[in-house]
Amino acid sequence: MSYFHSVTLDREKCKGCTNCIKRCPTEAIRVRDGKAHILEERCIDCGECIRICPNQAKVAVTDRLDQRAGFPRNVALVAPSFLGQFGRDVDPERILHGLLCLGFDGVEEVARGADHVAAAIRRHCRQVPGPRPLLSSACPAVVRLTQVRFPSLVDHIIPLHTPMDAAATLARKAARDEMRLSNDQVGVWFITPCPAKMTAIRQPVGLVRSEVTGALSMTEVYGAILSVLSRSGGDRRRSKGSAAGIGWGRAGGENESIGEGALLAVDGIHNVIAVLEEVVRDRLRDVDYLELQACVGGCVGGPLAPENPFLARRNLHALTERLARSTPEPAVDLIGSSALEGRLTMREAIEPRPILQLDEDPAIAIAKAERLEQVVGQLPGLDCGSCGSPHCRSLAEDIVRDVAFETDCVFKLREQVHSLAKEMLELAQKLPPSMGHGQAGKGEGATC
Repeated sequence: MSYFHSVTLDREKCKGCTNCIKRCPTEAIRVRDGKAHILEERCIDCGECIRICPNQAKVAVTDRLDQRAGFPRNVALVAPSFLGQFGRDVDPERILHGLLCLGFDGVEEVARGADHVAAAIRRHCRQVPGPRPLLSSACPAVVRLTQVRFPSLVDHIIPLHTPMDAAATLARKAARDEMRLSNDQVGVWFITPCPAKMTAIRQPVGLVRSEVTGALSMTEVYGAILSVLSRSGGDRRRSKGSAAGIGWGRAGGENESIGEGALLAVDGIHNVIAVLEEVVRDRLRDVDYLELQACVGGCVGGPLAPENPFLARRNLHALTERLARSTPEPAVDLIGSSALEGRLTMREAIEPRPILQLDEDPAIAIAKAERLEQVVGQLPGLDCGSCGSPHCRSLAEDIVRDVAFETDCVFKLREQVHSLAKEMLELAQKLPPSMGHGQAGKGEGATC
């Protein structure tokens, strides 16, 4: 299977420093011949390598603003986290109007989609029996993490589409109803805080094709909108996002929006891994639903978000509090007769992603697995990363897959060099047979 990935490597900038291999949550990076190499089947586009790389050699590929020229009408999908990138006193109306000033023909708030998804989650949790806890499907990096590292938990992922997909469906319906346009005449562009959303658009999980046309880097759009924000009065577009829907942009906001059941929110990819390990051990049976976000602080902490994540989270919190005082909350049951009726459920099952196949032949694979354990036992177990693999076991896997050598381990290489030096010394001390074991010209019966 071929994979699309937003996260890519700039080989010219890569110095082979190995920082990324220690931080990657799925062990998707190796350093070989002085350059990092991303394993496609393991990468989940979480962006951790983008954060950690001191040389800025990891980059996220997103769409460009000029690609809107290919569509008669273009709609911007405004993520709640985007609203948190501006000051505490900047009203959403000004930001939405600023996007119209940038050339978008319309805007759709992802917060509206979040309201619909929250209602669908409540309904699903009440009516559908199944494994608990249910796992949120909102973060595509976490969904892919589950496929790669926790394949036994894919059935726990709630089979509902994300607020982004819901908002895109609403945007397309509005274009069809109001402008009499077909789907291929409408470009729907999500302003993304992370590379995982870009990947989810190009290669979605749970549906054949995303309703979203493409993803624009939040940093790029933020820079562009600052130039028009001062003249953006907000008189052309009234924000329709509720406080609960906008709260999805920060950690804990999704659970606050759902509002019922035994809920737990976890943010930060390594914290998510620790909690999913508890789920595998069957220690969270008293939890109904897990909100899981790969980025610390939630989407406001995405690697493509320009503002400091703690300031953005504060801004978003202040905005939701202000909106909660001034606007009514959405109805508890939004799904009944809406445009999203029957369109929020995933049409395709989420399957585990195969990541380590030692061999297609089962007998050979078993033999390689036995050899893998032998190699692990021979390695020092220090997990230093100097070999270019995350730890000793991953190096052993690479060795049995014939993509690495035992001497890639500096300690094994030193052992071999020491052994070779000892042999060389022994050879250097040996004399030719014609010279005997003593010095020539000495002892009884010495002859010419």
